Amino acid sequence: MMGLVGILAFVVALLTSVMIHEAGHYLTAKHFGMKVTEFFLGFGKRLWSTKRGETEFGIKAIPAGGYCRIVGMSVNEEISEQDSPRAFYKASAPKRLIVLGAGSFLHFVLGFLLIFTIFFGVGTVALTSTVDQVVPCISSTSKACSPSLNPSPAQSAGILPGDKFIAINGYPIKDWNNDINVVRNSPGKTNIFSIQRGDHTLDLAITSTPYKLNGKIIGMIGVINKLGMARSPFTTSVSHAASLSKQLFTGSISSLAQLPAKVPALVRQTFGGEKRDPAGLVGVIGVAEASAQTAGNSSLAWNERIGTFLLIIASLNIFVGIFNLLPLLPLDGGHMAIAAIDGLRNTLARIRRRPNPRPIDVESLTPLTLVVFLFLAALSLLLLAADIFNPVHFNL
Repeated sequence: MMGLVGILAFVVALLTSVMIHEAGHYLTAKHFGMKVTEFFLGFGKRLWSTKRGETEFGIKAIPAGGYCRIVGMSVNEEISEQDSPRAFYKASAPKRLIVLGAGSFLHFVLGFLLIFTIFFGVGTVALTSTVDQVVPCISSTSKACSPSLNPSPAQSAGILPGDKFIAINGYPIKDWNNDINVVRNSPGKTNIFSIQRGDHTLDLAITSTPYKLNGKIIGMIGVINKLGMARSPFTTSVSHAASLSKQLFTGSISSLAQLPAKVPALVRQTFGGEKRDPAGLVGVIGVAEASAQTAGNSSLAWNERIGTFLLIIASLNIFVGIFNLLPLLPLDGGHMAIAAIDGLRNTLARIRRRPNPRPIDVESLTPLTLVVFLFLAALSLLLLAADIFNPVHFNL
């Protein structure tokens, strides 16, 4: 049952991402005065629609994407004299680039916001301030220690499993990994720990034991804390989200660069019975299966499931955003390349004091577009077959 919930959640998240992508095109096109006639989720037969102003919004039968139709995407399109000034190809190159790149930009924004939500709202696995074990003794040398001769500071102070550190030297503990540095950076010195034990609060003076670790002397009190889901402060969440987004961004670029080399392996895995590589190519069904595995994993707490699911959707958005920027038609990146070339041609014409040349006819590049489309369609079918006949197991 939970696996089905995971699949449904993935479908909703995917369609939402599509609508946000198209909203980027719609909002920027309207901002620059272009005419947008249609904004639809899906393709094929129209199931429902409503008209708001000059734009028809609706849903079509095949939920395999969406589109935003802007007047004048092609120089050959028949446009009324009234709409001609608002045609897409009549806009300057920078405006066309902004409209075309807005979809991918919002994918990146959405990916960052989802990752931020994980750190700030859901939490990540981290050491908490609750004691799991008390180390009986600590030796400041490499020799074995004895609880009777050199008990750990925590043991001597009477710290018990289940105690929760709530403050150090009067400063509330917000992030144990960071706040415990007060102790690590003061070997042999005394710090005042406020501890929650049941309904009581205790203040204990504990002197840390100097301990040599990786050639550096640090302070230790001798506790092993529990792992749990911990939320990060706002600024820390922003920093962590930016760092992880950067990692996913560079990882997606690396994956795209390796894509052609991974296709032969995918063919062998699909038709030759080889084991699927979780780090290899995975299609939409495979990602949906990962979502189902996450939702149905009873070993994970509910917030861990949500965090893993949000990370999957964030990774997907960042990858799709980068993929869509590839300078290949019919992708947005291909149209952006044409807009950039048009802008360069117009600049050269101004330098030479000549009128702007006619914008590049996208339809004249249909053969190239068809080649890319057929490759993407073939890859999609191959991924579909692989995910059905030899599904990948992510061990989530």
